[in-house]
Amino acid sequence: MLVVVLIAAGSYAFYIYTLPPQLEEGFLYGNGHVEGTEVNISAEVTGRVLETKLVEGAAVEQGSLLVALDTRDNVARLAIARANTEALIIEQQRFVEDLSTWRELLATAERDLKRYTELRERGIVTIQKLDQITNVYREALGKVRALSAQLAKSKARTIVAEREAELLQIDIDKASIYAPMKATILAKGIELGELAVPEALVAVLVDMDDLELKVYLPEKVIGKVKLDAPCKVQVSAFEDRYFDCRVKRVDQHAQFTPRDINMPEERVRMVFGVVLALANSDGYLKPGMPADSWIRWDDNKAWPDNLIVPR
Repeated sequence: MLVVVLIAAGSYAFYIYTLPPQLEEGFLYGNGHVEGTEVNISAEVTGRVLETKLVEGAAVEQGSLLVALDTRDNVARLAIARANTEALIIEQQRFVEDLSTWRELLATAERDLKRYTELRERGIVTIQKLDQITNVYREALGKVRALSAQLAKSKARTIVAEREAELLQIDIDKASIYAPMKATILAKGIELGELAVPEALVAVLVDMDDLELKVYLPEKVIGKVKLDAPCKVQVSAFEDRYFDCRVKRVDQHAQFTPRDINMPEERVRMVFGVVLALANSDGYLKPGMPADSWIRWDDNKAWPDNLIVPR
């Protein structure tokens, strides 16, 4: 009888020992992969890479140069456009001077025509003299009209040349590709000497100070999760420490459990996504890292020294 009791006690102890660890009340568990907001940097103009500062894993400041493309063709075209603009401006100055002279001649011819018309009506001058004065007036009027048209055309050509120069300058500026934000180079898409074309990927940047972890919780417990609730994250690369985080966002609609997510309860089918904002000022966390997380929904509970991963 004693042997039976000892066997039963040993079996019960073994059963208790092999039970999966239970998560303390007041906490929720979820797992997922660390994610970051990735920014794809693409070329806007065509050009061969003359200089590159792309080093995967390197930190870059906002406004720092990433890649410089060859701009010699556009620089030459810009010089031509600016020279054309200067030539047109000189041409317009000549037109303005000639137009001023001919307008004075036209004003004189107009007065003479009026006076000789009155004299002809009184029979003082001959018809031939009046015709001569009329021809002078018509010539001056034609010159004024021609010069005005040429001046307007030259001004229009100047505007076109200036706009061409502006577009070329824009393309030259776009050949130097800068970091739009403080970030880390996650991947580079082009090498020194390669030809960049519009929309071709140059680099992928990620803001290491704005990393997230999306976990999925069963529908029955989602009501316990509050925005800004404190949480902790652990990754296998740093098993001896926990990273602080907070609840940033909760999905409004349930979904089926994603295939790459392991739920402690295999029968769980409908889950809600919960996004956690990670504190990563020291830069230890990296996008793609698998991570375990614990959300404290009961403010009266203290954080335990060791957090359990339920099975």
